[in-house]
Amino acid sequence: MRPIILCKMDFSHSSLFGYIEDLQELTIIERPVRRSLKTPEEIERLTVDEELSDIERAVYLLSSGQDIQGTSVVANLPVLMRQNPAETLRRVLPKIREVLHVAGVEMQLTAAVSFLTVLQEESVSIHTYSHSFLHIILQNLEHRDAGVSNAWLETLLAVIEALPKETVRHEILNPLVSKAQLSQTPQSRLVSCKIMGKVAKKFEAHIIKREVLPLVKSLCQDVEYEVRTCMCRQLEHVARGIGTELTKTVVLPELVELARDEGSSVRLAAFETLVNLLDMFDADDRSQTVLPLVKSFCEKSFKADESILVSLSFHLGKLCNGLYGIFTPEQHLRFLEFYKKLSTLGLQQENGHNDNQLHLQTLEQEKKYISVRKNCAYNFPAMIVFVDPKNFHLELYSIFFCLCHDPEVPVRYTMAISFFEVAKLLNSDVYTIHKELVTLLQDESLEVLDALVGHLPEILELMTNGGENNGSESKLLSIPDLIPALTTAEQRAAASLKWRTHEKLLQKYACLPHIISSDQIYYRFLHRMLTIILTNNVLPVQKAAARTLCVYLRYNRKQEQRHEVIQKLIEQLGQGKSYWNRLRFLDTCEFIIELFSKSFFCKYFFLPVLELTHDPVANVRMKLCCLLPKVKSTLKIPTDKHLLQQLELCIRKLLCQEKDKDVLTIVKRTVLELDRMEISVDAKRFYENDLLDQEKERQEHLLLEMEQLEKEKQKNEGRSTNINDKMFEKKRRDSKTSSVLAKSINLSISGSSSGTSAGKEEKKSKLVRSQSFSTQVLHPKYSNIDKCPNKSSATRYTSSVPGMGKSCMLSFSDDSFRTHSAGNSGNAAFPSSCSRNLFNSADQKNNGNKESQSRKMSM
Repeated sequence: MRPIILCKMDFSHSSLFGYIEDLQELTIIERPVRRSLKTPEEIERLTVDEELSDIERAVYLLSSGQDIQGTSVVANLPVLMRQNPAETLRRVLPKIREVLHVAGVEMQLTAAVSFLTVLQEESVSIHTYSHSFLHIILQNLEHRDAGVSNAWLETLLAVIEALPKETVRHEILNPLVSKAQLSQTPQSRLVSCKIMGKVAKKFEAHIIKREVLPLVKSLCQDVEYEVRTCMCRQLEHVARGIGTELTKTVVLPELVELARDEGSSVRLAAFETLVNLLDMFDADDRSQTVLPLVKSFCEKSFKADESILVSLSFHLGKLCNGLYGIFTPEQHLRFLEFYKKLSTLGLQQENGHNDNQLHLQTLEQEKKYISVRKNCAYNFPAMIVFVDPKNFHLELYSIFFCLCHDPEVPVRYTMAISFFEVAKLLNSDVYTIHKELVTLLQDESLEVLDALVGHLPEILELMTNGGENNGSESKLLSIPDLIPALTTAEQRAAASLKWRTHEKLLQKYACLPHIISSDQIYYRFLHRMLTIILTNNVLPVQKAAARTLCVYLRYNRKQEQRHEVIQKLIEQLGQGKSYWNRLRFLDTCEFIIELFSKSFFCKYFFLPVLELTHDPVANVRMKLCCLLPKVKSTLKIPTDKHLLQQLELCIRKLLCQEKDKDVLTIVKRTVLELDRMEISVDAKRFYENDLLDQEKERQEHLLLEMEQLEKEKQKNEGRSTNINDKMFEKKRRDSKTSSVLAKSINLSISGSSSGTSAGKEEKKSKLVRSQSFSTQVLHPKYSNIDKCPNKSSATRYTSSVPGMGKSCMLSFSDDSFRTHSAGNSGNAAFPSSCSRNLFNSADQKNNGNKESQSRKMSM
């Protein structure tokens, strides 16, 4: 044991002074709380007459109220527009325009959001909106605060899409020419760049060419790199608006020039715009203009310009597939190696031996490398398409392995998100990534697990069914380590505080009956769901477990197991000591009504549910009353007439004996709802719900029939194995006996060399009798028999002899001959060669023993 060190408190002068300072800090923290309290004068100024209408109150607060009250009125503007648009436009909106001239940042941001909300809700016509709101938006567009200016710009860009062309041309496009000049502020020119990108999608190509393109060229040559960067990012929208011809002659040369700009942000914007416009360039432009630029970007990214490394890794998949048709094999391999290098960027230093690689990386550089690997994980499905899924194992599997085992969570998280896309692309070769699925399921980060669970049912289905073309062996081998990974993932989610991940996981586990066998679900998952319902404290998790348990019960193929689970549900939940468990029993019954047939619910759960009408807890009775309409919908007349009587009896008891007011109110409301319900009749089941119920019943009966067939099959297999074991044992003894017979035959032949001709004739007659027996007496269905000689054995066979009306009973008492009945019917037959050999050996043996030569035949 470690020694316990007792620390004494220091009461010296310096220490006490330090304690006093700490106490003073605490008092400073409390002071703002006291100062935030309003004085009576302030409360008086904030008080408004309650008799004022909403419009009058808004005008009053905007005129004489404080800033916080004016901000509240501006935030409430959409509500006023819905209630009384005419009065709001006439009285409130002019006041807001006056206040915004001197308003602070908070009110300006609130006004931008409110104006956009009014547009989206279409409280007024677009003509009225442009007449009343557009001028206010344009006035505040060049606010000195960048955040406010951007907020109003976003509102204006949304308004441009809704405005008619003429309004946009007169109110926005014409003033834009003056605001885009070099004499204007950089903020004004930045706003002009973004407006031109939005306007380019509004007009025809000839208008854009005449009125917009000159401004675009001017802004691309602006002296401020921020303006050039902003205009470069808007060139994509301009190109979409003017078409491919003008893009080739006007936009592409500007992009090439901007790609060689001195500013790194400008070069980055030019590269991203080139990638986004690849579909608008023909093969010649791609091979002669775009490809050389891309090569130079890739070469400079590691040497001189690491600023574009993150963007290059993000767009690499789109770039490779966009230029796929013009790549030579050497270029194809070069870009693939470049992607592999990016995928492991920042990880080589751990195994490197060069002193230059062992230097400490700055935090910023490390974050950049993590972003690059994350982008490589994002582009992995695109790279599979680039190399062809058939070459995945040879070209990309090592990178896939590294990304799934990356030390950083964001990289593994991205791989978990894209895992389903990878599985779809691999198709029949999906079994090759099974180990990585297990790895991600067992990942230490729950974020990775949560990302993987989103498409878990589809992934598992591909894992178990996608590899059928390559043989079932790989599919079967994938199950043993997959099931422990699934159970481990659920246990880790249950042990964490992230109950939403646990709930999501349990919901997705409902797919397992289509993936693994019923016995595996019963022994590894079903009882775990019941434990979660009984022990977990989170209601959504309990409900998810209850529904998944019902799905498992629905597809369980053994009646004995189903009865066991039903019994546990009734005893541990429906009759549990905790009222919480009884509430969960009612939730489970609701899921059973949804998933099972009506007859199944009535057979097993109808009466246990009605027993809860006597529950001592009012909440249980209330929940039961809410469930009663669904319970009644499971009844069918006249089959369930006695259950209907039980239901009506329970309702009468509730009406007469219930003392809780809330429960009684729900009971009365439930009674009215039950009276309006119609009950299904067995003879008339043509409604859609009844057809669905018929399908559920058919599936449940099919499960019972399949279970019965499996039992019979197992019984027959067990019987055949027993017969095969007996046959093997007899053959083993037969081999020993035949060796003894061979020796005795040799002795008898040597001892009777001077035998008479009568002995030979006797043997011939016996041989003839054996042949006639084997060919005439036995029915043709007895086609096979095993040679099983044994001592002191007698066998009787009964068969119909052709031409005789009675059965013929044959009895053999030869020690060297014994028949064997196969199967249940006792069919047997004698091959002629077998019978001849047996009888010949018996004749030779019987020469030395006259007492055993006689044969008896009874008919």
